[in-house]
Amino acid sequence: MSTVSTTVSPLAGKILDPESLPDIPALIDAYYTRRPDPGVPSQRVSFGTSGHRGSSLHASFNEAHILAICESICRHRKTAGIDGPLFMGIDTHALSGPAQRTAMEVFAAHGVELRVAAGGGFTPTPVISHAILGWNKGRTSGLADGVVVTPSHNPPTDGGFKYNPPNGGPADTDITKAIQDMANGFLKDGLKEVERIPYERAVKAACVQEYDFVTPYVADLASVIDMAAIRDAKVKIGIDPLGGAVVDYWQPIIDRYGLNATVISTAVDPRFGFMTADWDGQIRMDCSSPYAMRRLIGLGKDFDVAFANDTDSDRHGIVAEPDGLMNPNHYLAVAVSYLFRNRPGWRPDLGVGKTLVSSGLIDRVAAEMGRKLVEVPVGLKWFVPGLMDGTLGFGGEESAGATFLRQDGTVWTTDKDGPILGLLAAEITARTGRNPSAHYHEITARLGTPYYERIDAPANAEQKTKLARLSPEQFPLDELAGEKITAKLTKAPGNGAPIGGLKVTTKDGWFAARPSGTEDVYKIYAESFKSPEHLKTIQIEAQTAIANVFDT
Repeated sequence: MSTVSTTVSPLAGKILDPESLPDIPALIDAYYTRRPDPGVPSQRVSFGTSGHRGSSLHASFNEAHILAICESICRHRKTAGIDGPLFMGIDTHALSGPAQRTAMEVFAAHGVELRVAAGGGFTPTPVISHAILGWNKGRTSGLADGVVVTPSHNPPTDGGFKYNPPNGGPADTDITKAIQDMANGFLKDGLKEVERIPYERAVKAACVQEYDFVTPYVADLASVIDMAAIRDAKVKIGIDPLGGAVVDYWQPIIDRYGLNATVISTAVDPRFGFMTADWDGQIRMDCSSPYAMRRLIGLGKDFDVAFANDTDSDRHGIVAEPDGLMNPNHYLAVAVSYLFRNRPGWRPDLGVGKTLVSSGLIDRVAAEMGRKLVEVPVGLKWFVPGLMDGTLGFGGEESAGATFLRQDGTVWTTDKDGPILGLLAAEITARTGRNPSAHYHEITARLGTPYYERIDAPANAEQKTKLARLSPEQFPLDELAGEKITAKLTKAPGNGAPIGGLKVTTKDGWFAARPSGTEDVYKIYAESFKSPEHLKTIQIEAQTAIANVFDT
């Protein structure tokens, strides 16, 4: 089986011609006028790890989907006894505004105590998590939950909608499956059971109130980040919101804490015409992509450290010399190493949370510090219990998303928080005199240099099902790339949850294979602590072995 070639577009890293940008009026018109066919799988409601996503142009994110989802959330709230406020956030994608209007019509019809940003502002994902946890602290009744209207870093033509229950984190699969199945039932039945009132009535309803999300989040940042150290060291910081939901948060943060920081752009454009194209020539607000981050990388030398967030601000991209844009895995290892050595208020038995496909360098950092490693399947939701009960100090995943506890060891957010990971880079620089890039190279000098890559390989639906249900016994190899296999995992060692694939480890390398939920491919994550050549051997042997499984 051969690897799917990743051909970099000649447009990658470049500003696109305005004529090639999306037609926003047509996109919004399609949201209201196109009717999804519930008989077509791609047009149904489908909650992945980050909620329902799609495009109105493909009849996969339209008014009907939001009506059905919101009706289902209202019924879930009633069944679960959730009767406190529902905090709603939206990002700057073109479809987020229309979806919010639709959602308000349903929530208001049900009398849900809805809280939306004052003045029609944008609200990042981590701010919604922070608001939910802040409201629920000390309460046993009248609990709050939330929704965020966002497709994360996806292209401008996409929309997304996700639900956070009272624990403030991403909803677990039991909740999302119930909401998804109920919503698809409403679609199939022509939305007959959906309650809604006109938007003009909804926005004036007593249960719908504006809420100041900015002030509580900004004021509370000093509980999780040493803001005084950043200020006193006068760390020169560059910040690029990438036109996302955090755009109106940075100046209040800078002003409140007296930071030596520059927001390089406050532009908000639903076409995201200011973005440089990603590897395939498409616009994505992916702050872990060197192509999408070309603007900030180019300014990196002007700052001690610089960072960006994706559109709903749950991811981070750290720019620090000499590396430029840091690999997300590299920065996570630095963050873990720093936090667990510089948080005296944290319990000595706090664990380090990582997903199975994150770098083994994090394992080595945790072992060096004598900290328990908690390895879970892909998705930040798996870290929520540990963050809530204070047994996990940090939870992160390879896709540049993480969160961690306050300085006193209590929960901050239970969803990914891009802004605090950026500010942590500034704190590291302030308190140590060395930026995260320098720390990374110090760590690898002690613990070894990782060579990490994710590739995609073709797989049809039957093959993907086989891979998702694979048992360790179906993988008969004893060696991988010349080393004895030390573990074959189909369940995460941190919590025993199925990983939906396979992870194979050796002393100096590993690979994990998981089927894609949206494409006819499977993903191979692999890492070597020996060399790029050793990494390539792991990848080749992994694909060969998985191909043999497919043939059985």
